[in-house]
Amino acid sequence: MAHDYESLRSLVRGGIILPGDANYDDTRKVFNAMIDKRPACFAMCTDVGDVINTVNYARENNLRLSVRGGGHNAGGLGLADDALCLDLSGIKYTRVDTAAKTIRVGGGNTWGEVDHAGHACGLAVPTGIISTTGVGGLATGGGLGHLSRAFGLTIDNFLEVDMVLADGSFVTASANQHPDLFWAVRGGGGNFGIVTSFLFQAHDVHTIMGGPTFWELERSEEMLKWYRDFIVSAPRELNGFFAFLTVPPAPPFPEFIQGKEVCAVVWCYTGDHDKFDEIFAEVRATKPWMDGVHDLPFPALNSVFDQFFPTGDNWYWRADFVNEISDDAVAEHVKHANKMPTGQSTMHLYPINGKCHDVGHSDTPWAYRDANWAQVMVGVDNDPANNEKITKWSKDYFNGMHQYSAGGAYVNFMMDEGQERVRATYGDNYDRLSEIKAKYDPDNFFRINQNIHPKSS
Repeated sequence: MAHDYESLRSLVRGGIILPGDANYDDTRKVFNAMIDKRPACFAMCTDVGDVINTVNYARENNLRLSVRGGGHNAGGLGLADDALCLDLSGIKYTRVDTAAKTIRVGGGNTWGEVDHAGHACGLAVPTGIISTTGVGGLATGGGLGHLSRAFGLTIDNFLEVDMVLADGSFVTASANQHPDLFWAVRGGGGNFGIVTSFLFQAHDVHTIMGGPTFWELERSEEMLKWYRDFIVSAPRELNGFFAFLTVPPAPPFPEFIQGKEVCAVVWCYTGDHDKFDEIFAEVRATKPWMDGVHDLPFPALNSVFDQFFPTGDNWYWRADFVNEISDDAVAEHVKHANKMPTGQSTMHLYPINGKCHDVGHSDTPWAYRDANWAQVMVGVDNDPANNEKITKWSKDYFNGMHQYSAGGAYVNFMMDEGQERVRATYGDNYDRLSEIKAKYDPDNFFRINQNIHPKSS
């Protein structure tokens, strides 16, 4: 018999949303339109009290609980059919401390909101590349993007978190308080509790040099071989991720290149602008088809993809960590790049060297500190009739490339791929995560995620 959620209504100041309510279908939409799940109830939390009450209610009534922040999770793991969804989107605030260079944000914030608050004070936190992404999911999974080579992963910039645990208790975790929990949440995802507040170390970032360079797709083999050597030895202030893509048929791209399939690098330079031309000379020596790099506010770069990848497109993801890109791997890349199934489908190679390599293998759950790239191939289209086509391309690309990978993948790029894939992603750190899971969530209450099973006693 279905559970009657009416008794939850008085416990959640933000209210609840049930099937049949006028806003139910809009509420259950997430970034990836391929996800079509129907939760039994949404608890729209606006403060910590709402979160504690919802967690206690779910536990006491033996209900499955999912947790949704920004709704960008690749596999749609913020939702589950017939489950209670704890929605954090109402817990939003930003507080910048310019003296300490820190930014405190709520568990429901998006990265665009963090970028906006920090930029006004000349600061930024390392994050991803789409500003509509929720802070919580990206941050607890690792967090990589334009600032990774200069300042590390998002998890490398945690100072503390406030969390609601499976038993409903509220704790602060940091290097000095619950240090085991603090270690686990820096990469272990939502397995250990619900983060309602993050305190991040920020960095002096304001106007950067950024934008894309495009080369003809026919030069893919040449340019990927050049890129693999260049980026690992480039100054840390210069970040650039490699991509195969179709140039969107719209501004700000010039008409001569709109709709063309290209190989590209999207750059972000945070160093001394007077030194940029010298550092970038080798890039320009490759004679790009288009050089779109210029000075711009960091939030402008970090949101440029928002318009081209809006909520409501259909996505299918596959990913791996990569240590080296051999000539054979380059050939395999080029083969699949020439078969991109739709104009939005793409492959990205994100560099995770530079500052990321300064952190030890076991200092955080991120087990691939010696990898140089996080690779992701995504089939994307706004027409669900093309779902089979984009899924097949992503799977074929992944299957062709996996033999050249390091084994696991960036957890935020994974679909729901099973327990062995989760173990491969955490590698030697999985057992420690499992022990901490057993301490803080022995019944695996938080299990609708890339799940880490509690270690049996």
